[in-house]
Amino acid sequence: MKLNCDMGEAFGAWKMGEDTHIMPFVDQANVACGFHASDPLTMSKTVALAKQHGVTLGAHPAYPDLVGFGRRNMDVAPAELKALIQYQIGALQGICQAHEVKLSYVKPHGALYNQMMADFTILETVMQAVSELDSSLTLMVMAIPEAEQVKQLAQKYALNVWFEAFADRLYTDEGRLTPRKLPNAVHASFELIEQQVVQLCETGTLTTASGKSLAIHADTICVHGDGAHAVDAVKRIRKLVNATQQNNTTTS
Repeated sequence: MKLNCDMGEAFGAWKMGEDTHIMPFVDQANVACGFHASDPLTMSKTVALAKQHGVTLGAHPAYPDLVGFGRRNMDVAPAELKALIQYQIGALQGICQAHEVKLSYVKPHGALYNQMMADFTILETVMQAVSELDSSLTLMVMAIPEAEQVKQLAQKYALNVWFEAFADRLYTDEGRLTPRKLPNAVHASFELIEQQVVQLCETGTLTTASGKSLAIHADTICVHGDGAHAVDAVKRIRKLVNATQQNNTTTS
């Protein structure tokens, strides 16, 4: 099980996240590409930091929504959406090339991510965009009960996919994230976060808002780098995942 984190989400003089302190504890860095956050210098610094710690780099494209941090739904025509995604990935690929590192995957951000997992026509447009630009890139998507449908769609575009679960988000019975505007959408305590991580690693299940056990397959867990206790949370999650994997290896 890998850990991924959204990184490079500062913008000019505005600081966001604890990238310097969190990067050593994650495996994959989802780097903002300028549409919901970040700027060229922040992107370059983030790529350099990931390279320093041997962290796999991914592009984190979004709708063009700096004010709303990419969390507001947008109605974008397929041709425009493909261009928006390719523009952002291409920018980060250029910076990676300058730092002599490889861009390995793409994980859409915020509203784009949630909309593509709710509407597979949008997901297909995202897949087309990535495949046309560079089919060697892996697409990171939400681990949902309809995983087989996602895999079949990815095969159509010769794309590999990684399925992602979230350490600190409450899930609906349908296997989607509870909207942030609703109460308890984000787990507020270390205890709830740790319980969810252990459950994911040991049983491949999540407990939904109604108490239902939901079976999902996840390749990677998203941890968030913002918030007052983000660094402590990531350190604890890293320790938990390592311990769980060691136990699984010993028992097998």
